[in-house]
Amino acid sequence: MSSPILKLIAQRVALGLLLLLAVSVLIFAGTQILPGDVAQSILGQSATPQALANLREELGLNDPAIVRYFRWLGGILTGDLGTALSSRQDIATAIGGRLWNTLFLAFWAAIVSVPLAILLGLLAVRYRNGWIDKTISGLALASTSLPEFFVGYLLVYFFAVKWQIFPGISTVYDGMPFLERMKAIALPATALTLVVLAHMMRMTRAAILNVMQSAYIETAELKGLSPFDIIRKHAFPNAIAPIINVVMLNLAFLIVGVVVIEVIFVYPGMGQYLVDHVAKRDVPVVQAVGLIFAAVYIGLNIIADIAAIVANPRLRHPK
Repeated sequence: MSSPILKLIAQRVALGLLLLLAVSVLIFAGTQILPGDVAQSILGQSATPQALANLREELGLNDPAIVRYFRWLGGILTGDLGTALSSRQDIATAIGGRLWNTLFLAFWAAIVSVPLAILLGLLAVRYRNGWIDKTISGLALASTSLPEFFVGYLLVYFFAVKWQIFPGISTVYDGMPFLERMKAIALPATALTLVVLAHMMRMTRAAILNVMQSAYIETAELKGLSPFDIIRKHAFPNAIAPIINVVMLNLAFLIVGVVVIEVIFVYPGMGQYLVDHVAKRDVPVVQAVGLIFAAVYIGLNIIADIAAIVANPRLRHPK
């Protein structure tokens, strides 16, 4: 790799780390300004003032906010996510299995949605303005218009309640046989696929159509190449950079936006863990999960930027 490319990649990574630092400040500040008293929520309304004072001292709540932030950040950098206030469990240990569950769900949704979105986008371009293009675009628009919780409840009603093909509650556990696990995640994975499929397909179609306006496409047409060969050999390779960006953004949504789907299907992932502890006002858990989601989102965006730089020759050299 040439030095201009390495410089661009280093800039993207540095900006990503700075952004993550800024997000950590926002997460910490946001949890600190929440109404209510953490010590009161842990001990209950019947707690004595002395007990509350002792707990605040134990939790370090009497220290200035800036001191608590750097103590928290120092713990994060050394791999210590803290201890859950409600259960006294180590957060890193509790999150481990749930993060794996969320990544497992997002992985299978991505395995289905990404190739399908690109294929449908290519078909829509190949048969542009025909009935295939209009059908695909119409279904994509309808899918985009439906919120994920509505899609989830529809899937539960038809496939779990009415037809009883898949379980309505996606219970998974360690050591669960692979086929049983796949059956358990079928509905939430389908819901996630439907949520991101339409956006990826429409952006793939738009990116390829944008390239189709280029002069070299017209030259390829004059040479007598078939429409499919023009798209496959010329349009798609040159549209790969924006398509990669869209795919990565949607992969980030699969992991970060999984909260609603996990709650609907009672799936034991990061989203369900976050919602459970928000209800308990467990600030360290909310901070840790929020920062992990932010790191995943920013990390995938950095990967998308790097892939776009490497894939697109026009981005390899600073202008």
